[in-house]
Amino acid sequence: MKVVMVEPNKPAYATEIGSDYQSLHNAVGGLIEPIYYLDDPNVVMVGNEEAKLIGLEGNRRFGDRIIAGTFFICGDNGEDFCSLTDEQCEKYVHKFAEPHEITQDEVEQDMGCIIIGL
Repeated sequence: MKVVMVEPNKPAYATEIGSDYQSLHNAVGGLIEPIYYLDDPNVVMVGNEEAKLIGLEGNRRFGDRIIAGTFFICGDNGEDFCSLTDEQCEKYVHKFAEPHEITQDEVEQDMGCIIIGL
């Protein structure tokens, strides 16, 4: 599957990974989590669900939110993850070309949960 890989402190790059769960798990270094911060309904970011909890480095900012750890961008056909087109790869490699400097303190401050009492 053709994806754009986004690692902390590095420019994004296009690469190929397997589409099976173990390949996705290995790509992000843990449990996978779809992240819907991009405006394109045909793509999804996939990151490590526990990235902040296990102290992974901050990677990119999205408004006032921070993604920690490595994530990749792949196609989303509504049922499964799939390859990006060449145009999508080019767009997201360009979009994530510049790494963000994020301190561990910023990552920790971005952690939180909402508890709703019934």
